[in-house]
This record gives sequence, C-alpha cells and structure tokens, in this order.
Amino acid sequence: MFFSHKPKGFFVELNDHAVMVARTSGPTAPFAVEEMLDCAPHDPAALKEMLGRIQPKKSPSGYLHATVGIYPGKRLVRRHTVEPKRVKEQAYITELCSQQFRIEDDKYSLAILNASDGVDFDTARGTQKDVVFCGLPIEDAQGTQAMLLESGIYPERLELGSVATLGGVVDCLAFNKAKTSVLVLEVGADATHSFIVTANGIEASRLVPQGLEAMVPIVQKELALKDEESARKLFYSNTFDFTGMGPLLVKKILKELQSAIGFYEVQTGQSVAQVLTTQLSPKLQWLDTAVSSALGISSLKLDPVAWLESRQVSLPENLVKQAQETRCFGLLSLMAQAQSAHAVAA
Repeated sequence: MFFSHKPKGFFVELNDHAVMVARTSGPTAPFAVEEMLDCAPHDPAALKEMLGRIQPKKSPSGYLHATVGIYPGKRLVRRHTVEPKRVKEQAYITELCSQQFRIEDDKYSLAILNASDGVDFDTARGTQKDVVFCGLPIEDAQGTQAMLLESGIYPERLELGSVATLGGVVDCLAFNKAKTSVLVLEVGADATHSFIVTANGIEASRLVPQGLEAMVPIVQKELALKDEESARKLFYSNTFDFTGMGPLLVKKILKELQSAIGFYEVQTGQSVAQVLTTQLSPKLQWLDTAVSSALGISSLKLDPVAWLESRQVSLPENLVKQAQETRCFGLLSLMAQAQSAHAVAA
C-alpha cells in the first residue's frame, strides 16, 4: 500500500533588509505554518544553508518551489484617479506612466487594480475611478527569476511584495473593524514608498526619493567619521544606538511625509493616527520610533494571529512571537492571500 504525502508550501520574501522563508503544511490554505527562517540579503552561503534547513529533503527537481514576494528598487505601486472610459486606450496608459510615474510602460510588466479591493480593474466596464498601478521593470523581473533559480528557488508565483503587504494590512484592519487611517512605510536603500491605508483600501500613495543611503552622509558628518564607508558600516551595524540622532536622520523623509499626510487630511477630513514601518531589521527599529515621534502619531503593532486564523492559516505556539514582529508581516500576507493573491510579474 502506498501513501501519498501532501506537498508542503513554501513562501519567500526578498527585501532590502532580509531574505525570509516559511514552510507550511500545504501550498494553499487551509494550512499550518511549520517554520519561519531569515538571513541577511546578498549572502549566498547563508541563503543556501537556510534553504537546506527549511527543506531538508530536496524536491525531485532540486528546487524549492515557492510563492515569492519581491521589492525591486524601481517597483511601481501608485494610487491614481483615472478617467475610466480612457483606461482601455494604450495612449492614455503611456501618457500616465510617462507624466505621472516617470516610467516607460513598454519596459514594465504592469497591472491595474481597484484601490478598494485589489481585484483587477475592469477596463471593459470602467466603473472605478480610483485604481492602483502596480508593476516592475521587465528586466528586473527576468533578472530576479534568474537569481532565484541560481539560488535554488523556483518561483511558482512572483509577486510584488508591496501589493501583498498592503492587501494584508487592509484586510487585517477590516478584520479588526479599525476606523483609523494608517501610514505604511517601506524604507529601502534609495527610496521610501509611503501609503495611507484604511480598512476600505489604499487611500493615497507617494514615492519619497530618499531612503537609508541618504542618512549615511549625515551619520558621517555628525560623528566626524573619516569617510562614508565607515559611516555606512556603523549605520548598518548593531554597535551604535541611533535613536537620539533619529529626528535628524529622517528630517528629509519627514518633509515629504508631512506633505502627503497634510494633503490627505485636507482632502478627506480624516486624520492619520498611526504609522506602520514594515521590513526593518531589529537594528533599524529606531527608525519607526523616530518617524512616529516626529509626526506625533503612534506606531501600529498588528497582532496577526487571529486575522491569519480567519484566513485559515494557523500558527503553532512556538512561532507566535516571531510572527508578531512587524518585519514578518509581508511574508505572512503572502500566505494569507495564497489562494487569491495577484501575480504582477512576467
């Protein structure tokens, strides 16, 4: 008698701060999370070791077959109010991409989603005005796929992590019947993607052209270090507490965020009460505190356990504390939307 073994599910997130991977009892919900691991980015040896731990017995193909969420530097995740009747016109899309988003649409893999529920915008009916343009350079998608394969990961689905994360935040707020408006930040090396979301969807978005690297020269100057490389090593290390310097380091980003919040509050009459800074490694958590303090709002701490259960994703007791870390929320959102997530990439 032969017994067939139910295949495991694997989920991977690649962001500027970490590579995170999870194994689940099945590829689609309902399932239980069995293990969650992470390692530093751009470290092939650490990644190989982590993949060996998460999948001790290799698949027949030799690859880890996974749903993968990525955050390419030139990703596009922007809310925009469109003229519904014109969205089916390629010239209109080309014009929006060029003038509003500063990209060439023929070089991007693009999707247009409804801002309220994240489903595909219906260009034939064209009843929605508020949409979210999502995409990434085709070249980046191909390069990421090649890198994943070289690392031993076969991406069965390649998704924009930002879309999964925002969908997760909106869904979690709705589950908790939250009435608040939340500022969600993805602080990368060269840019900061900011969004204002509620339980009703994505309400606003803004790309801030400053990220962590813009803080390095300030660290060099303030600490009188000999060069930027020394400042960079100190900045990304765990050996110095930047909490006191936080307000100075986030000053440029704050101007853009205050402008975005001010515009939203004037337009809607709603106030932004909380901020959620995703992805940050523990050594950069001071950044969330600096931003929330400077804006005079509180940090949002989402407890995903009950929400995940509503999505038929269960967590064992030994993983609850780890899952409650904000930096894991994107990976958990990939799992929560395993049956309905929208794949954007090639």
